[in-house]
Amino acid sequence: MENFWTSNQPINGLRHFVLVNETKEKGNMIFFMVSVIDSEINFKITYEELINSGNWCKGWINLPKIESITEEYSNYKFSNKVDSIDEIFVNNDSSFNIS
Repeated sequence: MENFWTSNQPINGLRHFVLVNETKEKGNMIFFMVSVIDSEINFKITYEELINSGNWCKGWINLPKIESITEEYSNYKFSNKVDSIDEIFVNNDSSFNIS
């Protein structure tokens, strides 16, 4: 599975993400994604959403800064909204496992 992804639309103002972990929940393949700019922006996404929705491109697309870090990011950082995952555990077989 490709580790680097670009969202077609900003997520909390950011578009470049890394897939750091894969798990199964209730029979569904779930991926844990983290922004390459801000680890506080992280989320779970299903295989269907990542691969088949058309909302994501494999790899990092070279974008102008204004498109890769939008004003929405500043608004997100200045709000007290906290929807992120508390902790991210990296599986032993993850390419991001450094232990």
